[in-house]
Amino acid sequence: MSSFETRYGVCAFMDARWLEDFLTVAETGNFTRAAQLRNVSQAAFSRRIKTLESWLRTQLIDRTTTPIRLTRDGQRFRERAMEIMRQIGEARLSIGETGTVRRKPVRAALVYSLASGALPQWWNDWAAEAGDDVLYSVISGNASDCLAALMTGNADLVVCHQPDTPGMCPPAELYEQLAIGQDILAPYAAPALAGPGLLSGQRGEPAPLLMYARPSSFARAVETIIANAPHRMPGRVVFKAETSAVLRAMAVAGHGVAWLPECVAREAPPGALRRLDAGEWSARLNIVAYRDRQARIPLLDRLWSQSRSGRENRAPAMAVAGSRAF
Repeated sequence: MSSFETRYGVCAFMDARWLEDFLTVAETGNFTRAAQLRNVSQAAFSRRIKTLESWLRTQLIDRTTTPIRLTRDGQRFRERAMEIMRQIGEARLSIGETGTVRRKPVRAALVYSLASGALPQWWNDWAAEAGDDVLYSVISGNASDCLAALMTGNADLVVCHQPDTPGMCPPAELYEQLAIGQDILAPYAAPALAGPGLLSGQRGEPAPLLMYARPSSFARAVETIIANAPHRMPGRVVFKAETSAVLRAMAVAGHGVAWLPECVAREAPPGALRRLDAGEWSARLNIVAYRDRQARIPLLDRLWSQSRSGRENRAPAMAVAGSRAF
């Protein structure tokens, strides 16, 4: 075993989160962006990186440059860390496969709204294309969680609504992006609450608002919609949640107005929700997929190629309604 392998071998005291943190900052070149993607404060994030460096007894990151750079040891450890995270992911998927032909794992990360609202429609296409020899593993989270999973080697594919903050997008030179569909973020309420004048204040009372809590990527999107609306909306926030599925349930129960992606609103029981506007309080959302440019997964290559072909022929591989993902 080489001196490097002896020095950097993983023992029982290693916390896998340190590896994910390190890989994220290595990809972004920026502690602030990396901390946002890992959903921790910058101070806590910096402490974890320093803990990893102490554990390895070497400096991984040169903090004197902007953007930051990896040291020589950091560059070498980055390859080892990515391989470790891939092995952990594959080991996770292989549990329960004993006694059967081992299937090829494809790990997808979807934001909550698409996982709950669109994934069931896409699954038939994925399964038909893959056959029986592929094991899909799907995780869900907010956009930061999903993008961090891709950057740390815990996901092969990410599907999410395009981040409205350019700094949240993965580096284009390392990750390929493909626009695969559109969605609409619009206000919905239960029929008993919905009606003329609810958002405009004509009823003489503020509308009860069900809003997104940060770090949901929809929080800023809804704030932008309200700020750019044709007239001021008198409203009061009565509830906050991070996921659109929770806000949909609250809206169905008649507790207020929720801005929901169309794919999520469609999952409500028939007649349970009514859209409140014709477009002035709404925003169009692009649905995008990301993958590592260096990763070579034959099935993913096929699905990616089919989706790009559909887009170029102006017949997107995935639309909001009656969708087909890849």
